[in-house]
Amino acid sequence: MRIVLLFILSLTPAISMANVYTLPEKGSRLIGEIQEHLVEKGDYFQTISKQYNVGILELMESNPGVDPFLPTPGTKLVIPTQMLLPDVPREGIVLNLPELRLYYFAKNGKDVHVFPVGIGRIGRETPEMVTRIKSRIPNPSWTPPASIRKEHLEERGEVLPRVVQPGPDNPLGKYAMQLSYGDGSYLIHGTNKDFGIGMRVSSGCVRLNPDDIEWLFNQTKYGDPVRVINQTVKISTEPDGRHIIEVHSALSKTELEMQQEKVVSMSSEIVKFISQDDIDSFKANDALLTQNGLPVDIRL
Repeated sequence: MRIVLLFILSLTPAISMANVYTLPEKGSRLIGEIQEHLVEKGDYFQTISKQYNVGILELMESNPGVDPFLPTPGTKLVIPTQMLLPDVPREGIVLNLPELRLYYFAKNGKDVHVFPVGIGRIGRETPEMVTRIKSRIPNPSWTPPASIRKEHLEERGEVLPRVVQPGPDNPLGKYAMQLSYGDGSYLIHGTNKDFGIGMRVSSGCVRLNPDDIEWLFNQTKYGDPVRVINQTVKISTEPDGRHIIEVHSALSKTELEMQQEKVVSMSSEIVKFISQDDIDSFKANDALLTQNGLPVDIRL
């Protein structure tokens, strides 16, 4: 099924439109509004995800049971354009792996831009990190490591060149930002493909739509902070008294895990949050079980 999915995604041209949200008032973490999309003939999840600039996996997460290839015309889909901000400082670039979303906190201190991203696949996971932008590279060349060249040869029977020069055949696209983490091999970059955004398809780097990376590249500078986190559960007690929880599926570490039901791992802070006297335990349990990635008010 994954091969079929990648084939269908490759048929769709890339269209990008940044989702920009005003930062909420002090004490709040909720941004955006849920949208709905009425499926028309010819729609499928990849075209819809590009229309709203959300990831295909998060669209699938928010609409369980709907066929992503042939959704029935007339079906109302939930577009996940409302979310809780991750529980980290609101600065620079923040990437939450289970969401497959990148948050960029504007330097004006008023806005946050949210983009779908592609991240590392099973066996080549994008690591959690607190780091900075080490360099900004327009029209980058790509030097695939020996392990990638070997894998490419074994899987496709093709020999990758030692260096791929800038141009339409370069999988890094037109812009790349090197991170200081480790040996500097991790990048935030564009793509020359029409698929893979909002999916686990890379060799560990972070992939954005071409228009998104161009915009982000022009907003950033050397030394800007970057955080890559793994928050499957986000919580917030809002100023108006709502207790909101947002639960995403944990990232699978093996192919076998992908086929199994995923149990949410909860910190003591989350356990304390859902144990409050004014929490509806049925709503809380439902959110933890469905893991649909949507913010839910679990007050009684």
